Amino acid sequence: MDNQRREKLAAKMDKLGLDAILVADGCNMRYLTGFSGATGYVYAGRERTVIMTDSRYTTQARQESKGTDVLEVSREAGYPALIQRLLQEEGARCLGFEDGAMLYRTVRELQEKLAGIEMISVGESLNELRRIKTPQELEKIAKAEQIGDQAFAHLLEVLRPGMTELEVAAELESSMKRNGASGLSFETIAASGIHSAMPHAAPTGKKLEYGDFLTVDFGCIYEGYCSDMTRTVVIGKASQRQREIYRIVLQAQEAALQAIKPGVTGAQVDETARRIITEAGYGDCFGHGLGHSVGLYIHEEPRLSPSEMSILEAGMTETVEPGIYLPDFGGVRIEDLVAVTEDGCRNLTFSPKELIEIG
Repeated sequence: MDNQRREKLAAKMDKLGLDAILVADGCNMRYLTGFSGATGYVYAGRERTVIMTDSRYTTQARQESKGTDVLEVSREAGYPALIQRLLQEEGARCLGFEDGAMLYRTVRELQEKLAGIEMISVGESLNELRRIKTPQELEKIAKAEQIGDQAFAHLLEVLRPGMTELEVAAELESSMKRNGASGLSFETIAASGIHSAMPHAAPTGKKLEYGDFLTVDFGCIYEGYCSDMTRTVVIGKASQRQREIYRIVLQAQEAALQAIKPGVTGAQVDETARRIITEAGYGDCFGHGLGHSVGLYIHEEPRLSPSEMSILEAGMTETVEPGIYLPDFGGVRIEDLVAVTEDGCRNLTFSPKELIEIG
């Protein structure tokens, strides 16, 4: 763990009145130590930080987390005995735990076996450590978004009427993997025709037809960090109504991008876009928030939504993704990923946003 993150963690422990924290969330474990394994915990005490995992991941943990102790959990003793030993060595009496990332039965087992230790739920407070990204983190997020741009450019080269939504998703995903992505940051959305009116539609065997909207929402992981972008195109020639809906969404997105800067709330940015869509008569057709932060996890805080009172700060990331969804007609969503700067924002997404007609 580098000094900056150690100091941030120590300040959080002071605020919560803790002697140690048991980190269970995979993104927080990776943020604090570099360990990306699928199983284990991080014990973060006042004197030492320890990765606890089983034999499948100990070598990986030592390679990824140089300078951090790694202890192998035995089948006989399990995690409670190892945690108890670490607490005793440091004289710790108050242990915080991430209840949102742990099973109820696991917490009960720890409470039963850690006699004399006060266990305090810390909720998602450790996630707050990840809100402001370092320049190195932003570089990785920008690279992940660049891979997404390359995938969209590839899709435009092969997209044609008659392809299925599943084939569209496969083209995006294979392109991202070929260009350096280690995985997907979420399940790819490829929704055509009336399916595009469902914001989180799953790809199906439906074929792309002339007159369809096609919305693709996709992202990848690069060195642990996520990307996220959405584009909507028309298969064939766009109708006047399609052009009008697209124009409104694009206008709302561009206004929101101009509104992002340090000192404003997520609710204020959301309102900037939502007002344009509402005044155009489609307020009831935009049901989700305007955006969210992106980092080691695809949906981070703070968000851009009507209820988000958090103040934006330089170094934060936000997606900006307004949409209009008409169940019997189709939908449009346009999404960019930006980094908040000292005087505005830097757009990390470079794919074209003018309405594209395919075929």
